[in-house]
Amino acid sequence: MGRKRCVGADCSKMAAGCCGVKKQKLSGSPGSGGPGGVGREAGWQEPDLCSGTNALSPAPAGYNTSGLSPNLSPGPGSGSGGRKMVVSAEMCCFCFDVLYCHLYGYQPPRTPRFTNDPYPLFVTWKIGRDKRLRGCIGTFSAMNLHSGLREYTLTSALKDSRFPPMTRDELPRLFCSVSLLTNFEDVGDYLDWEVGVHGIRIEFFNEKGSKRTATYLPEVAKEQGWDHIQTIDSLLRKGGYKAPITNDFRKTIKLTRYRSEKMTMGYAEYIAHRQHHHYQNGIGHPLPPYNHYS
Repeated sequence: MGRKRCVGADCSKMAAGCCGVKKQKLSGSPGSGGPGGVGREAGWQEPDLCSGTNALSPAPAGYNTSGLSPNLSPGPGSGSGGRKMVVSAEMCCFCFDVLYCHLYGYQPPRTPRFTNDPYPLFVTWKIGRDKRLRGCIGTFSAMNLHSGLREYTLTSALKDSRFPPMTRDELPRLFCSVSLLTNFEDVGDYLDWEVGVHGIRIEFFNEKGSKRTATYLPEVAKEQGWDHIQTIDSLLRKGGYKAPITNDFRKTIKLTRYRSEKMTMGYAEYIAHRQHHHYQNGIGHPLPPYNHYS
């Protein structure tokens, strides 16, 4: 699988980083147009997007999440509809193992025990007390979880072009999130989605007539404090649309909404989880050190 990073372009396989970087100040409100549609504060960095074109079916029914620490946090939309979640703490542990083995030159971790069903997925890394974004890349193509998490753990940690590759020294301050994307629905109205519940993927034609796509995961709009219009306008700008954004143009957007199951684990929880469960499927070398924040 290629590792091409798509930014606004029409790509069929790869989807790169759709997590917010720093909270924006947006001027958008229903009906607002204007050349920018997005206000920027000094030193501000836009949230990045991910792009993709594959049409996806709802993911398979879930599995039970076992052995969760009280400190682990399922994300928005997790376990929606009352069904058991597929995403699990073991998936975050596995991502930490993969990264740890790579950075220290150990053999990759053994095959994990969690399901290997195919899902579209994203792996997100954040760092520090304020949980700054450190890498976020995934795919809208359904991948078997064992190989998909191996691949995107390292792609998001080492190949997100917004950041330098991760180092060993950063490990103790990292947080890992695994997002499995489900319940894709094409909708006729670009406002027919719920902030904090749905991720959205838009398709549109730019001022030169080229087809573009862009997406945000479900948590992005809520974390940024955006309403529907602000989120749509931000995606249009990130997808490369440079003309004034009018309400008539917004109505031409093709929008797909989806949900995600998300699990987040910090490095301290990773170490505790591996110690508690003896991590029989895990890496064969001693536990990595845990260094508390200085």
